[in-house]
Formats: sequence, C-alpha cells, structure tokens
Amino acid sequence: MKILVLTIGLLIVVFLSVDKTLAQETAATPDVDKYIGLLRKDLRSGKKQFIAANITLTDTEATAFWPIYDRYAAENERINNDRLTLLKEYAANIDKLTDGQALALNNKSLAIDSSFTSLRQRYIPQFVKVLKGKNLARFFQIDKRIGLLIDLQLAAGIPIVEP
Repeated sequence: MKILVLTIGLLIVVFLSVDKTLAQETAATPDVDKYIGLLRKDLRSGKKQFIAANITLTDTEATAFWPIYDRYAAENERINNDRLTLLKEYAANIDKLTDGQALALNNKSLAIDSSFTSLRQRYIPQFVKVLKGKNLARFFQIDKRIGLLIDLQLAAGIPIVEP
C-alpha cells in the first residue's frame, strides 16, 4: 500500500508540474510527457499489485480474472489519457481562459467522469463470471477508492478557475 501511495503522490507532483509555466515552455513538454508516462506505468503496476494482494483468487479464478482486468485497465488508461489531455489544455489556457473555453473544459471533465462509470458498468458482467459476491464488491471498491484518491490529489493541486 505504501508503494501505491508514494507512486500516486509522485504522479500528482508531475501532473501538478504541468502548470502555466510548463505550458508556456513547449520544449519541456517531451520531458514532462516522458516522466508522466513512466509514473503512470508505475501506478498501473502498483495498482495491479495492490489488487492482487487484496483479492483472494483461486488459480482458476486468477486465470480468468487477470485477462479481463488487463482489458479493463487498458480502457481505463484510455480514459485517463483523455483526462491528461484535458489537464494539459487547462494548464495551457489558465491565464487566458474564456467563458466558452471554461464551459467546454467543464463539459469534457463531466464526460470523462461519466466514462469511468460507464466502464465499470460495462465490465460488471465480465467480472461477475469470475468473481462472486464479496470479491466482486471488494474489487470494485478498491478500484474506485484508488480512483478517488487520485482525483482528490489532483483536485487539491489544480488551481480553481479565476473569475
């Protein structure tokens, strides 16, 4: 758990470093993207390890669960790519944000939130075939809590839109 929390913390530091200064320095973008990519990879690995340590699976269940989880995680990553794009767009425009841009960014953010919920709903039937009752609930609780932890850390460091 400590590794996961530290990894999330590092990821947040990198996300927060994509502020208005870095948005103005386009030459820094490849390095920032590289570090974000490495941290995201570590976060995915830590999340998978945490799930493995906290869900008891038989060998048969594990054989069926992990391929489903990997597909689920890949789709989750695509949604997080959209979130990262949104954060970069916000950082690039933070000093000159118009009302129209603010509304568009808000709508994109809501769509991303909805995508996470839709993803979980789409995967429930697949996970139900492998995980039963409490294990299924436990998996989705862990997944959601990790997502909420990341959201909380991001929210704490992203500046509120100025009037």
